Amino acid sequence: MRFVLNFSCNATHVSLLDPTPDKSLERQLDSSVITPVDLPSYLKMPSFLVIGAGVIGLSTALELRTRYPGSDIVIAAKYLPGDSAPDYTSAWGGANWFPAARVNGTQEDWEAIGYRKLKELASTRPESGVQPMNIRWHYERPIDEVGIKTPETGKLWFEELVGGLTKIDEKDLPEGTSFGFEMASFVINVQRYLPWLQTEAERKGIYIHRRVFGHIQEVLDLYPQVNAVFNCTGIGALTLGGVEDKKIFSARGQIMLVQGPEKPIEKMYFRAPHRDGEATHIFPRGERGGVILGGCRQKDNWDAEIDMEFAEVIKRRCCALVPQLGKPEDLRIIKHGVGFRPGREGGARIAPETINGRLVIHNYGAGGTGFQADWGMARYAVDLLSDRARI
Repeated sequence: MRFVLNFSCNATHVSLLDPTPDKSLERQLDSSVITPVDLPSYLKMPSFLVIGAGVIGLSTALELRTRYPGSDIVIAAKYLPGDSAPDYTSAWGGANWFPAARVNGTQEDWEAIGYRKLKELASTRPESGVQPMNIRWHYERPIDEVGIKTPETGKLWFEELVGGLTKIDEKDLPEGTSFGFEMASFVINVQRYLPWLQTEAERKGIYIHRRVFGHIQEVLDLYPQVNAVFNCTGIGALTLGGVEDKKIFSARGQIMLVQGPEKPIEKMYFRAPHRDGEATHIFPRGERGGVILGGCRQKDNWDAEIDMEFAEVIKRRCCALVPQLGKPEDLRIIKHGVGFRPGREGGARIAPETINGRLVIHNYGAGGTGFQADWGMARYAVDLLSDRARI
């Protein structure tokens, strides 16, 4: 596969309610023609290059700017905020902070860093689309059987982080659930958050352009003087030549965005049989932002089409969990969506690699945790520069 080059410092920002696919963009990305562009001289020799402009790539670039304020940083990506495609997973995030880690290791640290960052943004940058909101979560099996406790400690590692957990009274549990808690969290309107991250990057002098690479060596050839390349390609790491990580798999998700009820829903809700089971979730997006309903996690499913039968299942499950939504048949649907979460056997990959004498730092495979672990993953990835890059 060849690559296209089409500079865009300011991607079109979409409606908060309708991230509609751009057909002209799809045709362009399928093209095998190189568009000739005269690169500004400083772009030929940036300090750092980030491949990918999903939530992980954008956060990594901003972390680089914080840690290396005098550096030239470039983001090159197939998709930019405002685009809509199943393999641009970030565009279809719910999204919120809900702990997925449980092994008493680095993933907990990534998520803890993410929680504190979201708390900061909700307090100081409300325009980012991050707002505080409690989440009420339920499981259908007993707590010792659902796999949410850290095995080494037998505890819920995040209890202190979130300021404590409120146990839901048995009489208030949804039918068929065994236990539940409520805790402080954050909801993220991704149709605001991704453009906000892009705007922050551009405001801080990070240059963003659209480019599709078929092989990691193309990146190294185009930027021969770069100190380090950060590979934040997400699901693309499966097919990017020179990387082709066969541990990557699609964890397909399907959601819908609906108009909220007249009385706003003021909490997020989650229900699942166990830690890795098929979850039901309801995430309000704030004023005029609608409500996200989901979902599923279908491993190795690459079907980009909306499963309308399953959409009806989502509606029934969500209305049963939160009767305030009304009847399934009365829901006013704004948009259906499918996204391919970048799952990875063994967990996310944050690791350096020397390719033909050049430093590549991989930062991908977050699965469904990108919006809660991104800042932590970015910090860990940038930490790898300390003894390796020519800064």
